[in-house]
Amino acid sequence: MSKRKDRKQAGELFESVVQLAGGETSAAGHADDPIDDEILANSKELAPVLAAPLPGLRKMKKFRFQLLHQWMLDQLQPGRVADVGGGKGLLTYLLRQSGWPATVIDPIPQALPGKFKDLSSNRQIHLPATATVPRLNQTFEPTLAGDFDILVALHAHGCNIQLIDAAAQYERRFIILPCCIIHEPIYPPLGVHWLQCVVDYATRAGFQVQPFRLNFKGQNIGLYGIPR
Repeated sequence: MSKRKDRKQAGELFESVVQLAGGETSAAGHADDPIDDEILANSKELAPVLAAPLPGLRKMKKFRFQLLHQWMLDQLQPGRVADVGGGKGLLTYLLRQSGWPATVIDPIPQALPGKFKDLSSNRQIHLPATATVPRLNQTFEPTLAGDFDILVALHAHGCNIQLIDAAAQYERRFIILPCCIIHEPIYPPLGVHWLQCVVDYATRAGFQVQPFRLNFKGQNIGLYGIPR
C-alpha cells in the first residue's frame, strides 16, 4: 500500500473517530473552533494561556495578522522571518514596516491587500498599487529554513510538522497557530487534541514550547518554539 493511500486512510479514520467522539471538524481535518478551556487547563504546556484573560471583545479572524504582528513586536527581538503560507503578505508587510526583514513563502502569487485596518489608531490604511513585499512563490522546502531566524505559519495547510522539523534541523525558532490536520504526516492519538499533539511533537524535537493567545475569534492559540 502506498504512503499516500496510508495517509488518506489514516485521515479518514481520524475523521470518523472525531465524529464518534462528538468533536467538530469540517472537511479534510479543518478545525477552527476555539479550544475549550477544559482542554487547556488539563495540559501543563497549554494551561499558562488561561492565566492572562484576553482584554475586551474578541476581534474578527481577519485581524489575526495585525494581532500577531503586535505580539511579535512586544515579545521578540527583530529577526529574519519566513512567512510560510503568507497569502497576500500582510504580516510580512507589517513586519517590514517595523524594521523586520520578512519574506512570504507561498506557492500562489498574490498581491498585497489594497487596505487594512490599523488597530492602534482604528484607521483604514490604504496601500498604493505599487506596494510589494519579497516573495518566494513556491511551496516551503526545509532547506529554506537556513536563510531565516524565525519560521512563521499562521495557517499553513499540511506544513506544521514539516516546519517544526526544518526549524529543528537548522536550530531556528518557529511560530505556528495549528488548526488544520490537512496532509500532515501524523495524526493525534485517540483522546489527544491536535494542538497538544503538535506541542508534544515539538518538545520531542528539542524545543521549549511557549503557548500564547491572540484576541481573535476561532482557534487563536499560537505556539512559539525555541531550540533548547
